[in-house]
Amino acid sequence: MKFKPTPHRWSLTPRRAIQLQKQLANNIVVRQPNREIRYVVGVDMAFTTGMSHCIAGAVVWDRCEKRIIETAHAKRIVRFPYVPGLLSFREAPAVLAALRKVRHPVDAIMCDGHGLAHSRRFGLACHVGYICNVPTIGCAKSRFVGEHSQPALRRGSSCALKVGTEKVGLVLRTRDGVKPVFVSVGHLIDLDTARRVVLDCACGFRLPEPTRQADILVAKLTQSNAGVTN
Repeated sequence: MKFKPTPHRWSLTPRRAIQLQKQLANNIVVRQPNREIRYVVGVDMAFTTGMSHCIAGAVVWDRCEKRIIETAHAKRIVRFPYVPGLLSFREAPAVLAALRKVRHPVDAIMCDGHGLAHSRRFGLACHVGYICNVPTIGCAKSRFVGEHSQPALRRGSSCALKVGTEKVGLVLRTRDGVKPVFVSVGHLIDLDTARRVVLDCACGFRLPEPTRQADILVAKLTQSNAGVTN
């Protein structure tokens, strides 16, 4: 993938990172994509023993043919401390490095993390989507902010994730009777389209295939990180 250089430094203080999130959140666009989403690149990351490096994986998934098209990965030194709400500053450098290695055209990015369902409306999916300028979806395994009721047990059931009266995402059941996932807009997509893409990519498992396969990839890479290149 080709995208513009990162518009800020990664070596920031947490205070400055928070200010930057608030600033960049104003640039996030929620809209229906202007083309059909077929090729979805899922990204996930893991840390090496000692948490010194972050390994990110990117898996391009064909939404129509239900198969993997391409995989890529990258390893980066961790330069930002663990601070809840600021995880994108810790993880995004490796994620973006992996995405830069992807050669197949993609229509959307799916992050194992949150987008607008974030305390400052600027989670990992927003950060990555803004820099890449590609429709981006946040699909997380657990809630970070907001309140919600429980969706019905049938696959496809959903309910709103709200912070006060503001709807920041959806709680979506991807399998009958299985714990739901938390879907939110990252950038250049609307919540209804994000819901359809996540559900369509969930092929028999709780997690949608793009991020599930990326998770499998980084788990293997982490186990043998001596062979992982930058």
